[in-house]
Amino acid sequence: MREKLRFLGMDVHAETIAVAIAEANGEVRSLGTIANREDSIRKFIRKLGTAEQLRACYEAGPTGFVLYWQLTQLGVDCAVVAPTLVPKKPGDRVKTDRRDALKLARSHRSGDLTAVWVPDEDSEALRDLVRQREAAKQDQLRARHRLTKFLLRTGQRPPLGLKAWTERYMRWLAQVRYTQPAQEVTRLDCMNEVEHMSARVKRLEEAILEVVKLAPQPMQDVIRGLQALRGVAHISAVTIASELGNISSRFQSARKLMGYCGVFPSEDSSGNRVRRGGITKAGNAHLRRIVVESAWCYRHLPRVGEKLRKRHEGVPPAIIEIAWKAQNRLHKRYMRLSMAGKDQRKIMTAVARELLGFIWAIAIKAEASCRQPIAA
Repeated sequence: MREKLRFLGMDVHAETIAVAIAEANGEVRSLGTIANREDSIRKFIRKLGTAEQLRACYEAGPTGFVLYWQLTQLGVDCAVVAPTLVPKKPGDRVKTDRRDALKLARSHRSGDLTAVWVPDEDSEALRDLVRQREAAKQDQLRARHRLTKFLLRTGQRPPLGLKAWTERYMRWLAQVRYTQPAQEVTRLDCMNEVEHMSARVKRLEEAILEVVKLAPQPMQDVIRGLQALRGVAHISAVTIASELGNISSRFQSARKLMGYCGVFPSEDSSGNRVRRGGITKAGNAHLRRIVVESAWCYRHLPRVGEKLRKRHEGVPPAIIEIAWKAQNRLHKRYMRLSMAGKDQRKIMTAVARELLGFIWAIAIKAEASCRQPIAA
């Protein structure tokens, strides 16, 4: 069967696709460039013969997974590969679309490429919404910083003991006035931007709540189970679930998930020399940020507060037990590293790495409960 397979390498851009083909036991040649349009792709695949004998690949990039879905609908087995893991010859200084397509076809035939996880359309839609909310939070932070730095530069200081961005703080901001008309216009514009960003974040969070209600039952169970963990509220749980997809099929162990998140130390060892550096930061940066933020909650003594108790309602006891075990273990881990004099950032990274293990355990438990048949 493999003798009949043909391997396509595709260098994809916004308007064009450079295509090369590698026969199973023959030459590797370029097939030219086609338009990145659905009808052009359909005609091109039809010219190549039987779709079941084609194995296509292209690098993940800004064009997303649209080409993957188009090829899959045409019956072509397609892989979206990680660009940073594509083999590259040392000293190769010539890079063109044609050469890139040839390299992809050749590497795909030899099995040297690493495919990335491709979400379905519903999962990607939810992930886009969650990332849009994350971008809105970043814009909100910039708008707040812009306003506070303007106030500081012009000598406007809030009363002592007044916490920033509380209701009292916002009432104080509304009372600030400037004698110079230009500065007053600047203040009003900064205030409007802060209010606009706050409303944007609130609107997106409400949209996430509504969309999650329409998500598949396994994802809803994972989101509900993850909220049993300390430091993982609804938005954080939705972010983790949307970024990871089906955890049981993607990660066979907790260490696989930790490696995907990029929280393992990098290493450059040879012979008797052992050299370890900072974390690899490979994989998903959105997931890593959420987990590290959640890890800060484990500085405190283990307890179940009112908010966490409400999140435990309706969660299976087995998952609550895992979450309580996480509180005890991670707090001990934090205290042990703190007493050893470790840097605070390194401590939080170590705690976050172990927290990923508990996230994996809860997700596996939640997904398994959905697959169990209902007793008659």
